[in-house]
Amino acid sequence: MRDLTRANSLEPAHVRLSKEGFDVFTPMQWKLVRRHGRTERRLAPVIHDLLFVNTSRDQLDPAVRDITTLQYRYVKGGRQGEAMTVSDPEMERFIKAVTQGDNPRYYAPGEILPEMVGRPIRIMDGTLKGMTGHLLKIRGARKRRVLVEIPGMLCSSVEVSKDFIEFTD
Repeated sequence: MRDLTRANSLEPAHVRLSKEGFDVFTPMQWKLVRRHGRTERRLAPVIHDLLFVNTSRDQLDPAVRDITTLQYRYVKGGRQGEAMTVSDPEMERFIKAVTQGDNPRYYAPGEILPEMVGRPIRIMDGTLKGMTGHLLKIRGARKRRVLVEIPGMLCSSVEVSKDFIEFTD
């Protein structure tokens, strides 16, 4: 979904939909924000206009009609009016990695170059046990990071202890 409210809005669409009882996920990160002359640390959406709602289109349509700043995201090159969807297993995997992992970093799909994607791995222990992905190769990085993505939309990398990694070539 797309939220067309301003970034400093007091009630963005993800908050409003949550109040209405929808299961909403928005990737968040800590940002320094200046308010009333003071700098404070605040949890804010990574991409302001991006939110994921876990429901059927029939249940969501009335909310989209009521909230004028809320729109569906459509598939580029798809059928007319085909809303973008993410499968439940992919979304659950992404949410688990982002919420359970330490210090997630987010990337647009175009930012991840083929030479940055390393060997396939499986995480054997810890909060992300059982998750599979690819190591993210960043020059000079001391910590190991696993790359988790929603194809064509958003990528995230999460720190993982090297003791928990098993290579799955």
